Amino acid sequence: MGNKITLIPGDGIGPEVTREAKKVIEAAGFKPEWETVNAGEEEYNRSGQLLPPQTLDSIRRNRICLKGPLTTPVGTGFRSLNVALRREFDLYACLRPCRSYPNTGLYPDVDIVIVRENTEDLYAGIEFSKDEKEIDDIIRIASKKGEIKKPCGISLKIISEEGSRRIVTFAFEYARKNKRKKVTAVHKANIMKYTDGLFLDVSRKVAEGYPDILFEDKIVDNMCMQLVKKPQLYDVMVLPNLYGDIISDLCAGLVGGLGLAPGANIGKDTAIFEATHGSAPKYKGQNKINPLSMILSGKMMLEYLGENEKADRIERAVREVLAEGKKLTYDLGGPASTSDLGDAIAEKVRQS
Repeated sequence: MGNKITLIPGDGIGPEVTREAKKVIEAAGFKPEWETVNAGEEEYNRSGQLLPPQTLDSIRRNRICLKGPLTTPVGTGFRSLNVALRREFDLYACLRPCRSYPNTGLYPDVDIVIVRENTEDLYAGIEFSKDEKEIDDIIRIASKKGEIKKPCGISLKIISEEGSRRIVTFAFEYARKNKRKKVTAVHKANIMKYTDGLFLDVSRKVAEGYPDILFEDKIVDNMCMQLVKKPQLYDVMVLPNLYGDIISDLCAGLVGGLGLAPGANIGKDTAIFEATHGSAPKYKGQNKINPLSMILSGKMMLEYLGENEKADRIERAVREVLAEGKKLTYDLGGPASTSDLGDAIAEKVRQS
C-alpha cells in the first residue's frame, strides 16, 4: 500500500464528520495524500452516477478508504451503496467495536466487538416482487398448501459454508491477535436449520482449532435480552449479516448511540472505514452532529495500517475529552458543535 488514501466525504452530514476525522488523524502525525472522490445521492444529483468509475478506481488503486455516510432510501429507490461497495471489493468482514466511554451510555464497562458477515444472508438482495414470473415457482416450493398468495414479496436467505467459515475464522483470529477471551456465535438455528444451522455447525468446527479461546453460541432473540441485562459477559460476537446489523446498533445503544460506534469493512486486500450511522440530511450544515463515530473509524484505519501508537493517542484523547465533559455534542447532553468536539480531540492528540 502506498501513501494515498481514498476519501469519500459522503452525503448529508458526511462532509462535516469526515472533516473532523481528517483533522484528528493529521493531528496524530499521520498525513497521507488524501484522494477525494464522491459517491451517493448528492453525487447522483451532480453527475447522474451513484458510484462513479473514478471512485471505484481510486479504491481499487489505494486499497484503503475512509468514507462518510451515504444516503440509502427506505422502501423505494436505489439499493444500498454500502452493500454495493462491500460486494464490489468482497469486504466480507464488518468490524464494529462498542466500548463504554466516560459520560456516555448506560453501562460503564462494556467492551464488545461485533464481527458481522458482510456479503451473504438476506442482505445479498436476492428478491422477487409480485410482478416477476419467478415468484410463482418460489411460492409453489415455499407453500405446500398454498397459504402464500399474491401480492407478496420474497427474499432469499443465502448462507454458505465458505462464507461462514471465513467470517468465523476472522472472528477467532481477531480475538487471538487482540488477546480477547471469548467468541460468541449468534444464530437462529432452532428455526432456520439449513441456513443458520449451517452457520452454527461451521462455527463449532472452527472453534475446535482455537482451544485457547472460549466459545459459546446464543439464539439471536435471547442474545438481545442478555445484552441488555448483562453486556459485560460478552467479548467478541460473530453473526450472519442481518443479525450483525441489528445487534451492532443494539450494542451501540448500550454505550451512548451510533455517534460513538465506529466501523470497518475488511476484505483480503482492501478495507473501507466508515461511521456506522446514516447521513442525517436534516442536520446537514448545522455543525451539530457528533463526529466521534467517524473519528474512531479513522483510529481503526490507523490500527489496520499498523500505526498503533497514533491510534492509541486518538483513543486516549477521546476518553480524556469525554471525561472532562466540556465539549459534548447534543446527543451526549452538551452544547458543543461538531467542530468544537473535533478541535478538542485534535488538541489533546497534539499534547499527548
